[in-house]
Amino acid sequence: MAKPHPPRPADLLAWYDAHRRRLPWRAEPGQRADPYRVWLSETMLQQTTVAAVIPYFHAFVERWPNLASLAAAPRQEVMAAWSGLGYYARARRLHACARHVAERLGGVFPRTPDELARLPGIGPYTAGAIAAIAFGHRAAAIDSHARRIAARLLAIDLPPAAAAPRIRRFVQELVPGDRPGDFAQALMDLGAAVCTPRKPACQACPWQRACAAHRAGRADQLPRPARRRQRPLRHALAFWLRANDGRVLLRLRADNGLLGGMLELPSTPWRQRPWDLDEARRYAPCPGPWRLLAGGVRHVFTHLEVELRLAVLELGEAGCEGIWHRPEGGEPLPLPTMTCKLIRHALAAPPGGRGGRAGRSGPPAGTTAGDGG
Repeated sequence: MAKPHPPRPADLLAWYDAHRRRLPWRAEPGQRADPYRVWLSETMLQQTTVAAVIPYFHAFVERWPNLASLAAAPRQEVMAAWSGLGYYARARRLHACARHVAERLGGVFPRTPDELARLPGIGPYTAGAIAAIAFGHRAAAIDSHARRIAARLLAIDLPPAAAAPRIRRFVQELVPGDRPGDFAQALMDLGAAVCTPRKPACQACPWQRACAAHRAGRADQLPRPARRRQRPLRHALAFWLRANDGRVLLRLRADNGLLGGMLELPSTPWRQRPWDLDEARRYAPCPGPWRLLAGGVRHVFTHLEVELRLAVLELGEAGCEGIWHRPEGGEPLPLPTMTCKLIRHALAAPPGGRGGRAGRSGPPAGTTAGDGG
């Protein structure tokens, strides 16, 4: 068995120099990182994969190439550009942060983790990542990759919350005085490519000899996974009110709460049991001969699932007060994935199609993980 020795930052940085990922928000070796691109990418990457973020990042920087242009953009446009990426509170806070920095800080990001963490939408991890990558501050950026790597290096067999303080101290001590930004990104790349959640490639790891979990043959068992909570199922009935010119009635959700600041079809509240169309009518945007479509949509959030049925009504004129838009084509709208699935379900329904009572049809039309709040 190889003799253990402490993990050396130099070993990780040498591995990173040979294997670093080329990502659109990363500066090339020897170049200075752009704080705007670092902040934008780190915000998008929260609870989202790199593959999902890349096209959104390209679209954002093409449309808003710097902080000043993003701060000047109407929030509705920013929310529309974010549609489909999920966790929409990030988009609201991103825009609020851009305006805060532009209007109160002269358009210049602060450089330290403590100052960065006071900005809207920037928590401890994002503050550490921006400070290290954009400003060379000796800060720890502790994301899921860093936590997993540290838990294996130390063979910590504790629940994540109990292990957090020890892991933070350990990672902070490892951050080198030179190249702290590269060190933060190296941890990200090592966790993504080598020290993966399942079947870690220990033979390719620059810290194999330093890893207590590897020496004990437990690398694939640590860190101890958090206990999974069963997602509760909620039911709702949405209303598809369409005028003869093709426009559909939408409403804007309040900023606070799930899907805040996004557009949706009017609907009943979400509850534990399915809705009957007759009892749901009091939430309809207007009275009329509503009919229930067959099937439905199921959407998975991080912490719950929602099963939705759809009632439809065709109008001659767009007479009800509200936000009227054409769902096909037209201007981009801030529509969450759940609403897009309902729109597709409505557009795919045969004319005059009719279902039964809510909650008694066949399987939902679509079930995918998607938006967070």
